[in-house]
Amino acid sequence: MERCLAPSILSADFGIIKEQLELIDQAGAQYVHFDVMDGVFVPSISFGLPVLKSIRKYTDRLFDVHLMIVDPERYVKDFADAGADIITVHAEACKHLDATIDLIKKNGAMAGVAINPATPISNIAHVLEKVDMVLIMTVNPGFGGQSLIPYTIDKVRELSELCRQKKLKIDIEVDGGINKDTIDDVLDAGANIIVAGSAVFNGDVKANAEALLEKMK
Repeated sequence: MERCLAPSILSADFGIIKEQLELIDQAGAQYVHFDVMDGVFVPSISFGLPVLKSIRKYTDRLFDVHLMIVDPERYVKDFADAGADIITVHAEACKHLDATIDLIKKNGAMAGVAINPATPISNIAHVLEKVDMVLIMTVNPGFGGQSLIPYTIDKVRELSELCRQKKLKIDIEVDGGINKDTIDDVLDAGANIIVAGSAVFNGDVKANAEALLEKMK
């Protein structure tokens, strides 16, 4: 599976978001990651549809939308219409996960399912054949700048092995605490889509993204 960098704009400077998107484009990042938070499923509130719509015109990179919200099926069509390429929902937030995955695909987006650090891989085993990506949270969702939880690397390894056994080609995304010191561990475990927020946007954005991409070769 191709390795791709998904800079999380939760850590970007929204006063100069157009310029920051240009910098990650120039560096070669393949995705833009959107952490949508509702203040209910997670403690924080971030941003929603107006932000995605307003910056869609600034980049042709793949928009990777991570819905950290309750009952996400309410907004699937709206995010797909706004330009989301991948819509990822939390298994813990869906009353009917299977139906929500179907709804995402019906609206023309790729479907991802996310699980929190303490949620076992077995909770999503029955939908793996239906999804394009699994997002393993490597921190507890809700805030940027946290440290990676070590046992989540074992979950990445477990999922990678399960996909191998089932002969499934599913992207494995990791989100939380990924930086130049932790990226090798998650890559070695089998992750191929790397979300990075502060590790990209704190300091020299282009150089930071390039350094992470170099490690992903």
